[in-house]
Amino acid sequence: MTEQERTRVLVVHHDIDAGDQEADSLRRLGYEVEQCSGPSSYSCPVMRGEPCEAVERADVLVYDVWSTTESGGSQGLIEGLRELHPDIPIVLTAPGMELEWVETQGPRSVVPLVGSPTAERLDGAIKQALSGNPQG
Repeated sequence: MTEQERTRVLVVHHDIDAGDQEADSLRRLGYEVEQCSGPSSYSCPVMRGEPCEAVERADVLVYDVWSTTESGGSQGLIEGLRELHPDIPIVLTAPGMELEWVETQGPRSVVPLVGSPTAERLDGAIKQALSGNPQG
């Protein structure tokens, strides 16, 4: 059993096709993957200040920065996740944009993945997030 086979990843992406591609890439690498289209499609417990069962089952989150259009937006969503689930590492994907508001150090840190989320880059970001060293 590889390290990835023991790692449960929750992929949250507003674009179902893109989320499917990320999930499929991670499954091929041996990760156990669950998917969610996020608060842009469904009522999100995190946006209501409530814990999320899917997040609680995960070892690491791979979150699309565009996963929410609710009040507070992506920054509010990430802050909510950090507040409700402080021990679960987050990889924040953001194709084509810089994330100046993202904390990459300290207890609320995330691992930003800017650009194309290829299988290799996702794997590296997940390992980085799980190591507890968001800066790499």
